[in-house]
Amino acid sequence: MSTRIWKGALLTGLSIALGVVGGYWFAQQRMNAMPDGAAEQSPKTQDERKVLYWYDPMVPQQKFDKPGKSPFMDMELVPRYADSAADGADGAAISIDPSLTQNLGLRLATVTRGVLASSLDVVGVLAFNERDVAVIQARTAGFVERVYARAPGDVLKANAPLADLLVPEWAAAQEEFLALKRNGDADLLAAARQRLRLTGMPASLITQVERSSKSQPTLTLISPIGGVLQQLDVRVGMTVAAGETLARVNGLSSVWLAVAVPESEAGSIVVGQTVEARLPAFPGTVLNGTVSAILPETNPDSRTIRVRVELPNPDGRLRPGLTAQVRLNRSTEQSVLWVPSEALIRTGRRTLVMLAEDGGRYRPVEVQLGQENDGKTAILKGLEEGQQVVSSGQFLLDSEASLKGIIASTLETSPPAATASASALHEAEGQIVEINSKDVTLAHGPFKTLGMPGMTMTFPLADPTLMQGLKSGDKVRASASQTDDGLRVERLEKQGGQP
Repeated sequence: MSTRIWKGALLTGLSIALGVVGGYWFAQQRMNAMPDGAAEQSPKTQDERKVLYWYDPMVPQQKFDKPGKSPFMDMELVPRYADSAADGADGAAISIDPSLTQNLGLRLATVTRGVLASSLDVVGVLAFNERDVAVIQARTAGFVERVYARAPGDVLKANAPLADLLVPEWAAAQEEFLALKRNGDADLLAAARQRLRLTGMPASLITQVERSSKSQPTLTLISPIGGVLQQLDVRVGMTVAAGETLARVNGLSSVWLAVAVPESEAGSIVVGQTVEARLPAFPGTVLNGTVSAILPETNPDSRTIRVRVELPNPDGRLRPGLTAQVRLNRSTEQSVLWVPSEALIRTGRRTLVMLAEDGGRYRPVEVQLGQENDGKTAILKGLEEGQQVVSSGQFLLDSEASLKGIIASTLETSPPAATASASALHEAEGQIVEINSKDVTLAHGPFKTLGMPGMTMTFPLADPTLMQGLKSGDKVRASASQTDDGLRVERLEKQGGQP
């Protein structure tokens, strides 16, 4: 029985040994069959990948040269690997599987060159044409005998009667004129007719007296033009003096459109410029006019200038006080690059777009904007004709880029020194932990103007000469500016009382 057990164990051990030897031989044959060097290749482990820098996903603009805890959040810094960076101006982009593009709702738009309709949309209010005014005055002293049924605000036709004035002085002069007419002396009659004119008697009334051979001492005041009766200062029985203003009429054959234009757009407005006006009172109707005057004063509260547009009003339906949406068409148009305005990402400090590249890659790019009109915005710098930008879903990509520490390429708009001097400086006191020609590590107090608490943090230096005369342990006052890559130290002032 024991001999049988021993033989079984021996057979089992022999089988295991043969299996190990066979497996080794099979593996060796496969290795020999592979191309030279292939056996040595294997995926890099995470530890073997090259780290460019570390960053906090919540503040991706700030880069750190070593791992550790984030000074902003209670979390570990995340490494940025060289093999995960995309080719580009800043060496960074994000990749999206093309099959997921539709699910994410991404929509692309092409950067196009063409004429961007040049116009300015503002608001305006209709007003009376102050050049179309008639003032009715008493030519001679008299008494008001009758006032017709008129009141301020009435719309009158031309030659509409307003009031009757009795002028006693005219009665004697007209009787003398009629007596000379009966005598037939032509020279004396001409002199008498001239006297009637000098008393202020209208030529029409003189003709009426001459034809009827009866005196007419009553003068009927009429409106010389059609329009709105603005003023009527006559009452039955009152005495009027020569030259006294009794009524005022504003014509309605044309009206003024007073337009408020922002002072930033004042330079693009010229007299004679064409205008389109749309009134809520008349939906679907477009009124065409021209700029007749640019008034010299500026409203100090709204920072706007007044532009006057003259609109024809043949049917009299345009009434002062009505509001209008006004489009001022620019006098010149030029070919520019433009993208849909919805593709822009406005951060408050600059404007970005998500540039679409081959293979489902997307990269944030800073752009310089021109004028905006009708849902399109001109691009002055940052893009080229034919490129594609994301016009829908770009905010999802921008958030993903921020989480991965991808920073948009910047526009070279001014020298670094000018930028630093123009930006506001934020100050804090601290102690130098480590310093070299490129950056300084500070255990600093709070930056009160930023709302940033005290912490230990590494900052880049704006100038290598800032490290001169400073060493680890020195207490300093640091002045830093806010850049697109985070805070940068512009000045380091050694505090007094130190050797």
